[in-house]
Amino acid sequence: MSSAPPPTGDDLVRVLATLANPHRLRVVAALARERAYVSGLARQLGISRALLQVHLRKLAAAGLVTARLELSEDGKAMNYYEVEPFVLTLSPAVIATAVETLTVPDSGEQPGAQR
Repeated sequence: MSSAPPPTGDDLVRVLATLANPHRLRVVAALARERAYVSGLARQLGISRALLQVHLRKLAAAGLVTARLELSEDGKAMNYYEVEPFVLTLSPAVIATAVETLTVPDSGEQPGAQR
């Protein structure tokens, strides 16, 4: 039985940062139940389509959701989103391994760094 390779430091930071938002957690939870199109999902979550689009783009950039364009019965193009299966296991050992591959910007690029 093979298991997925541990995430790189940059991948771990990207996924955790993406999921560190209540709206995005709610989007993932809704899409885990069933795929949905933007307008329907926005109504279900009680947020605007514009705000939902922002969160869907971030989730897609992290590889957590995908979109597929489909035509409705009346010929309208609709983007259907679905969650990509993923398992995120966090432990001190996983974090220690990920840190070894973490890309750290120069100290001059870090927020609050002395210049």
